[in-house]
Amino acid sequence: MNERIKELAEQAWDATAVSPDFGHPVSFAEKLSELIVQECIHKIETYQIPVGNSTAGEMACEWTYDALKEIRDDIKEHFGVKV
Repeated sequence: MNERIKELAEQAWDATAVSPDFGHPVSFAEKLSELIVQECIHKIETYQIPVGNSTAGEMACEWTYDALKEIRDDIKEHFGVKV
């Protein structure tokens, strides 16, 4: 298993074993899924696009960032994750 997944699993276990929400206890699987989605969103938000010193390069970069933001927002909405 990927080391980062193991770390997220430990975080999920700690979050569900120590402090469940009394109104709606969060399961381990639910918390782990949320952490994985948050990690994916973070990767999208921090993606670096190399750009040359041209207007066309800057324009392409802007379009790509706009597309990444749209993808990020779609993922958030699809999984109902608030980050």
